[in-house]
Amino acid sequence: MASLTRRRLIGGLAPLVGAAAAARLAGVSPAGAAKHEHGATAGAAPGHAANHAAFRRGGRVDHRANGFDPHAILRDFDAGTVRREGGRTVREWTVVAEDKEIEVAPGVKFAAWAFNGRVPGPTLRAREGERLRIRFVNGSTHPHTIHFHGIHAAAMDGVPGLGAGLVQPGERTVYEFDADPFGLHVYHCHTPPLASHIAKGLHGAFLIDPKEERPPADEMVMVLNGFDTNFDRSNEVYAANSIPFAYMDEPIRVRQNELVRIYLANMLEFDLVNSFHLHGNFFQYFPTGTSLQPAEFTDTVMQCQGQRGILEWRFPQKGKFMFHAHQSEFTELGWVGFFEVV
Repeated sequence: MASLTRRRLIGGLAPLVGAAAAARLAGVSPAGAAKHEHGATAGAAPGHAANHAAFRRGGRVDHRANGFDPHAILRDFDAGTVRREGGRTVREWTVVAEDKEIEVAPGVKFAAWAFNGRVPGPTLRAREGERLRIRFVNGSTHPHTIHFHGIHAAAMDGVPGLGAGLVQPGERTVYEFDADPFGLHVYHCHTPPLASHIAKGLHGAFLIDPKEERPPADEMVMVLNGFDTNFDRSNEVYAANSIPFAYMDEPIRVRQNELVRIYLANMLEFDLVNSFHLHGNFFQYFPTGTSLQPAEFTDTVMQCQGQRGILEWRFPQKGKFMFHAHQSEFTELGWVGFFEVV
C-alpha cells in the first residue's frame, strides 16, 4: 500500500474536531527509516513501520501508559532542589535522557527519546541571578547533549566539541551557569542529526523568573511540537504538549476574570513556522519574556522553531473558547483545544 501523506490524510478522512483523527497513518520499512539516525531506525518500535495504525475515531491516548499527561504538563513547573553555597542560591536538577515508546495518538506508537520520561521534558523553573546546576545522565542507547538557550560559558553550551561534548550512552556530565537573562527559554539535544534528536522528543521549556515578580496568574506552559510517524520528514500529527486534540477532548478550565498566563514555546521540527490563535479575546504578548512590558496586543502570534513568548489575558465571559494554530492543516491534525471559562 502506498504511504499516506498528511495531505492525503486531510483530503480523505480529516479528523473530527473534538475527537481523535479518523485516518490511517502509513509507515516505511525499517531500512528506509534507518538513514535518519546513526544507521538505526529513527522512529517506531520494531514491526510498527509495517503496520497501518489508525487514529481510532473517538479514541483516547493512554496517558498512564505514556507516563505523562498533557493536562498535568500544563501546570507542572520543576523548581529543582535549592541549597546555599558561598552565600548564594544554587538550584539543582537531574535530567535523564532515555529511549521510550509513547502513544502519540490513539493506536499510533512512536519510539521517542525523552527527558525524564516525558515529551516535552520537564519545565525547569529558576529565579534570575541564581546559580543553576543540571546533572545530565544519558540513559539512552545514543549519544546526547543538552543545549540551554541563555547566557553561559562556551564549555556549558552542550554542543559537540566543546566542554563535555557528546555524552555517550551510560555517561553523565554537569551543566552549570547563572540564570540570565530572565524570560522564557528552551533547551534541547544538540547532537547531529539535530532535526532527528529534537523531533524525537528531546526538548523542553526553561523559565527564569525576574527578580521583580510578575502579577499572580493561572500559569501554564505549552510547548508546540509534532511527530513524523512515517519518517518522511513531514509531520503527521501536531500538538501543544505532544498529544493531539488533548485539550479538545478535555478543555482547559480557567476562571472568569482571572489573569491567564501562557508560556508558549515552539519546538516543532520539519515546518518553518508555528502559531497560536485565541478565539473571542486578545492577549498581551511579551516576546521571549525578557521584558516586563508587552510588545503587542493581538489574538495571533507566529513563532519559528526556538522562538517563544509569554501571553497574558483575562476572560470577561464564561463559555468555551477555542485556541489553535492558524495553519489550518496543523489544526486539523491535532493542534487545537478549548479553554472552558467557569
